[in-house]
Amino acid sequence: MRPKPPLMLFAAGFGTRMGALTASRPKPLIEVAGKALLDHAREVGVAAGLTRQVVNAHYMADQITAHLEGSGVAVSVERERILDTGGGLRRALPMLGPGPVVTLNTDAVWTGQNPLTQLLDAWDDARMDVLFLVLPASVARSATGRSDFVMDADGRISWAKGRDGVLYLGAQILNPRILEGEGDEVFSLHRPWTAAIEAGRAFGVIHQGDWCDVGHPGGIAEAEAMLNSHDV
Repeated sequence: MRPKPPLMLFAAGFGTRMGALTASRPKPLIEVAGKALLDHAREVGVAAGLTRQVVNAHYMADQITAHLEGSGVAVSVERERILDTGGGLRRALPMLGPGPVVTLNTDAVWTGQNPLTQLLDAWDDARMDVLFLVLPASVARSATGRSDFVMDADGRISWAKGRDGVLYLGAQILNPRILEGEGDEVFSLHRPWTAAIEAGRAFGVIHQGDWCDVGHPGGIAEAEAMLNSHDV
């Protein structure tokens, strides 16, 4: 049996869309259904068998570090400046170790099949550099109809040119080799994603369940309603 890859939890953002809610605490510590968003994400990882976890932090990093004290989760603090998704992941690689890495945004909640288990089951390192979890944009909550990718019958993805496609849900597996050649300290994962797409090594898998973005204040009530309806 292959060892489980590590999990990188993105938690460094400023949470500006949350307005006053993030004036005194970072967005990953905002509670949904009585639990911090960061803990919802951590539990998704543990349920998928991903017990080796690293969280990056910048905005109010001391609060995130204190929240995780004693949990066994490593914290990659971006003290001087925020490094964006690509730079933050590369900074954390010494903590994560070699090989593929699962990443998960910490501003969403999920129902249905475990999102990370679905990625692990579909991952094929021989033909993939990155595998995204997606939903059709027409059915995804909080998506306003926008699309990130289009996906062919084999699951290979390309950038969407309109709204008729799929939405990236903030969960992926990638091989860190796609970060090689990035010379900037601060960079987005969109650049290496584009290289993987152009090489035909970027794929998607449809999430079997529901998902709710909690990137804005209204998302809290929407996420709680989704979780309550799933429990009924």
